[in-house]
Amino acid sequence: KEMETEVASNVIAKFYSTDDEATGPPLDLPTAITVKQLETLLNEQILKNTERLPYTFYINNQEITTSIQQTLSTLPISVEETLKITYLPQSIFRVRALTRCSSSLSGHTAPIIVLAFSPCGKHLASGSGDSTIRLWDIYTETLYKTLNGHKEWVLCLAFSPDSKKLASASKDNTIIIWDPKTGRHGFRPLRSHKSWINSIAWEPFHKNPDCNRLVSGSKDGNVIIWDTVRCEVVRIMSGHSHSVTCVRWGGEGLIYSASQDRSIRVWTTDGKLVRSLLGHGHWVNSISLNTDYAIRTAYWTYKGEEITDKEQQIAAATAKYKTIKGENSTERLASSSDDHSIYLWDPEISKKPLVRLTGHQGPVNLVQFSNDGRKLASASFDKSIKIWDGKTGKFEATMRGHVGAVYQISWSGDGRMIASGSKDSTIKLWTVKTGKLVSDLPGHADEVYSVDWSPDGERLASGAKDAMLKIWRT
Repeated sequence: KEMETEVASNVIAKFYSTDDEATGPPLDLPTAITVKQLETLLNEQILKNTERLPYTFYINNQEITTSIQQTLSTLPISVEETLKITYLPQSIFRVRALTRCSSSLSGHTAPIIVLAFSPCGKHLASGSGDSTIRLWDIYTETLYKTLNGHKEWVLCLAFSPDSKKLASASKDNTIIIWDPKTGRHGFRPLRSHKSWINSIAWEPFHKNPDCNRLVSGSKDGNVIIWDTVRCEVVRIMSGHSHSVTCVRWGGEGLIYSASQDRSIRVWTTDGKLVRSLLGHGHWVNSISLNTDYAIRTAYWTYKGEEITDKEQQIAAATAKYKTIKGENSTERLASSSDDHSIYLWDPEISKKPLVRLTGHQGPVNLVQFSNDGRKLASASFDKSIKIWDGKTGKFEATMRGHVGAVYQISWSGDGRMIASGSKDSTIKLWTVKTGKLVSDLPGHADEVYSVDWSPDGERLASGAKDAMLKIWRT
């Protein structure tokens, strides 16, 4: 059989999508066929794409890098059976590695705790320990508004999916809704939490195109849904016995909350508890959905092109969400904990974890799915970042190079690179495929607390304990 694998000059093969659906008829292919030729065949003959799209191809989860022959020679597969070739669309645009700091922006008088680019890519907001939020013009790289309203550190920032509102949450137990264009805020802050707020998330656009509802999780153990127009509480969900560290509003109408009580709870928007996800042996630090990117960016393209018609906006946001989730799939949730492990869950249908991912030697403070939901990155206090398969949880690569705890990670728009910010005061760029360092971006004088990549991949913003905001360019 092994001899046969080496000698066979032709194979019968069939293409399958990542959802395991057969595409086109079985084909008689020469084993010498290259990746480029497979791509042409798939684009022109099978999918009949009007525009040529890039793909990667796999046999038995092993990528075809040169030709089918070369991949088959490393696998114990009989060529008498129909060969299953799985194809995976890649991002159409390519983000180039960032190499230089184009601006060092001062203004904040205390550490920058949080940064956020808007889904349209036109606004950049920074929140600081000086209790202000600053809005920056990303084209001229200058300050255009300082937002005063909080009395304590600004801990969270989140732009609404339509980019028209900015929510900020603070250590003063309040949330304020701002208009990023004018800098004006709602007629009153959202008050109800008894302690500071750790996490906020907007309702997905395809579920609520008015973008007027928000969920927050606080140290007081409560999860609250807010009406951001009336500035009032819609529902309080209590049940966690310790601080709520992270909240997510899923695309299927469920709300997820992670807590220091070691549990993740799944709620309906009516405030009913659907199930508790138990498994972690210590605080749950962060959760991420494989559809996070689709929910955050709604109908915006990576270029920030605007769709003005409401119906088209809803259709585009729904299509993006469904594409990333997969037609016949459910939403995936990843959670990370101080117990050094990560769990993958299918929270819509089961309270049992799908798989436990181990390997980190310290608390895992952050997990983040790539924009297409196919990969998962984890950042840890063991100074490393690890990449996992977003579906199976299979370990793929470790990125080592930081000499301090890794606080923050951000995926590039095309999913080919990751930026990480660390206690060691540097930002590093890594290629996801190999786990190798692409560029080292020193410049901050102290610990880097926040990094965010713009949707078009042209800029990376970083904020640090030195109160400086830096913008990095290609």
